[in-house]
Amino acid sequence: MEPVYRFEIHVPPEAVDENHHVNNVVYVQWMQAAAIRHAQATGCSQVTAALGSSWVARMHHIEYLSPAFAGDLVTAMTWVADMRRVRSLRRYRFVRATDSVLLAQGETDWVYVDAKTGRPRAIPEAVQKLFTLVDELPESK
Repeated sequence: MEPVYRFEIHVPPEAVDENHHVNNVVYVQWMQAAAIRHAQATGCSQVTAALGSSWVARMHHIEYLSPAFAGDLVTAMTWVADMRRVRSLRRYRFVRATDSVLLAQGETDWVYVDAKTGRPRAIPEAVQKLFTLVDELPESK
């Protein structure tokens, strides 16, 4: 499995707001979707559930760089930048496929928690080994 997970998003008309471009909240939804898809692809979702755990977002940071519009094809990229005792930093990049313009980039600080109590738990090795850590992508990608 590649350390950077990629997938394509065809921007639907309902993602566009009164400013005629993709609404800022939609990017946060795409960040969540990217994290879930990557976790499913690596087997992290299955391992985490089997261990009675879950992930919750502690903080999102996003930088909007250029607008996207209905009908655009956007390449979403996500990767795990680091894992600490109970937290993991995941980064994202959204690029318009037709002209390679960087639309937005961001990160989420995720906390590994006990699914029943919601209390943080140490990230087990079985989960850690599913990801290759990538600090940052080169600007050209």
